[in-house]
Amino acid sequence: MSNQTVSPGALLAGRYRIAELLAEIDGARVWRAVDEVLSRAVVVDVLPVGDPRTNLLFDAARRAAAAADPRFLRVLDCDMHDGVTYCVREWAGGRPLERMLGTGPLTGQQAGWLAREVSEALENLHRTGHAHGSISPSTVVVTDAGAIKVVGLATEAALRSSGPGSPEQDVHALGELLFASLTGRWPGPAPAWGLQPAPVEHGRLLSPRQVRAGVPRSLDDICDRLLSNPPRHHAPLITSAAGLSAALSGVVGSSHEPPNQMDETVQVARQNGSIDDATQVVPETPPPALDPTPPAYESAYQSDNGHQQHSAYSTAPETRPIRRQPPPPSNGNGRRRADEPKPKGSWGGRILILLAVLALLSVVAMAQFLLKGAMNNDQGSGGDSNKTTNAPQTSTTPSATGGAAKIVKAKDFDPLPDGNGSEHPDDVGNTYDGKASTTWTTQSYSRPNLGGQKPGVGIIYDLGAPTAVSKVQVTLKGDGSSVQLMIPKDDTSTSPGAVSGWKPVATEEDQPEGTVTLTPSAPTQTQYVLVWLTKLPKEDGGKYRGTISEVTIQK
Repeated sequence: MSNQTVSPGALLAGRYRIAELLAEIDGARVWRAVDEVLSRAVVVDVLPVGDPRTNLLFDAARRAAAAADPRFLRVLDCDMHDGVTYCVREWAGGRPLERMLGTGPLTGQQAGWLAREVSEALENLHRTGHAHGSISPSTVVVTDAGAIKVVGLATEAALRSSGPGSPEQDVHALGELLFASLTGRWPGPAPAWGLQPAPVEHGRLLSPRQVRAGVPRSLDDICDRLLSNPPRHHAPLITSAAGLSAALSGVVGSSHEPPNQMDETVQVARQNGSIDDATQVVPETPPPALDPTPPAYESAYQSDNGHQQHSAYSTAPETRPIRRQPPPPSNGNGRRRADEPKPKGSWGGRILILLAVLALLSVVAMAQFLLKGAMNNDQGSGGDSNKTTNAPQTSTTPSATGGAAKIVKAKDFDPLPDGNGSEHPDDVGNTYDGKASTTWTTQSYSRPNLGGQKPGVGIIYDLGAPTAVSKVQVTLKGDGSSVQLMIPKDDTSTSPGAVSGWKPVATEEDQPEGTVTLTPSAPTQTQYVLVWLTKLPKEDGGKYRGTISEVTIQK
């Protein structure tokens, strides 16, 4: 077997079923695979036969396996098969920070919390005398539950042949990551990780507050102490993960709970152009969104005398980004061109026009009301005196109950430590797209009770707001499924990250293929609904797999 013959569908070492290619690093390939012995998703790094990095990867795997912090994804196996070297790591379902920053920077609270989580993991690692060696936006993952996972401990550096690294290099790399999270720019002379380089002035990197308005001053100072040499204001450098953890804990606290749902808050921050302060102090008026056009600066260039110079990108210490406005068109002599539209009227004129339109609409509405009343009176008093007059209909507010509830979004639920955190998340939308032909499936298991590994697996549906739920209809494939309807135990407007945070309100066992109706035993109002499979039907091949075609939630 060679690196080229390891392809989707291949069975590596008689155990790992190759699924899809995730990345290629200097000839090494990184695959998502399924461990068919334990029925769980894994990541497999594969080196071709005779690759000189083989010994580096084995050494890195041994060092990574000794890491005890749960924020590092564990190395599960490392061996050779038919001359191919492979390393098996845990799989984390979520989004790498690199992809999140592609839609805009994080809030101050989130960026500080994320950096503190990584720094605490590095602090525990550095005590053992080892380093990660490749901290970057691609090796930090935010899971669907909002937790932080650091991937590629030691192995990423081995694949890139960059050496094991040092604790000081890890801390500096984390400073770059914090800077990028706060500003959406990369603190280097060239674009990296999909981000434009941050501006410099007189050869010195501008601070985050100079790059983007609204960055908390406390986090701005921490970034400066990580990346500037020497730091501004004669502050001491931060060179250790322990020192960084302490500094960040003093700003964002020491809680391991995520400040909020990362994806939702990043989207809100990107839409309104604001960045929350790390101490939850939000400006009364959100600053305008950053101009997406990169500033007019260049990285280092060569002057005529051969020395490197930098263009001076000057900005005041507290600049706020502005929206660029196109210059007024002109024919060169200060007069407006003939094809140029005339300027619109003032705001005062527009308001008067708006008030006039509203007044006209009010008159029309009143006339329609009076005319309708007159017509109803004519129908009730004229014609046949023996005809029974219907009682007038009273207008009421539409009831909040009845009909299908709108599913705002949904996500798979396979929580740690029993689960692996991911159960085909890309297919979850198939369960409420209105198409019976599209489905979501679980992984394959050796026994109907999910191999005896965990109590169940399912999908959490978000209704957007607390909603009365009268019943939930689930269309299942295969005979013999057992399914529960669950809601949060305490606050039904939050989605618990552990199974213990949910309570069952309806259960149907050993159901045949088709639609099963789950009816709560008592009136239920909740924002989040969990459809939870506890027993799976048998499929061809002797394995057990659950399949959901459609889910409908009735008010």
